[in-house]
Amino acid sequence: MNVTIRKAEPRDVPRMLELVLELATFEKEPDAVTVTEAHMLDAGFGKQPVWWGWVAVDEAERILGIAICYERYSTWRGRVGYLEDIVVSEAARGHGIGEQLFKACAKECVRRGYHHLTWQVLDWNDGAIRFYERLGADLDGQWLNGRLSAAQLQRTAEGA
Repeated sequence: MNVTIRKAEPRDVPRMLELVLELATFEKEPDAVTVTEAHMLDAGFGKQPVWWGWVAVDEAERILGIAICYERYSTWRGRVGYLEDIVVSEAARGHGIGEQLFKACAKECVRRGYHHLTWQVLDWNDGAIRFYERLGADLDGQWLNGRLSAAQLQRTAEGA
């Protein structure tokens, strides 16, 4: 399969969101995605973009995969890259598209001078774990993820 990796553009956002929804279904949380096209467009291409990404397109310009990254700051390491999502449509898997997208993210992190690139992978996603291990990644089972929902944030901010 012949694909081209290019920087994501505003016109790509509808298909990118479709792939995010496909990922959510795969991760057994199809109703968890609350972001809209408008929000995703603004967050990536508005006045203060917070993410950047790439798309994998075939000869017909159909988007088969995406990678979305942003910058994090580590008080121990400085600026680091964070890979939020890498998604290849189920029909296009097994053709090296994910690796090409990952390498595009890695190259951008090198260009920006980041200390490292980090991401999360579900402990039951054996295919993704094998993918990252094949690339030589260190997977750390030591850290737990924390999160407060919008309602929890509000209660915390109010001192409740």
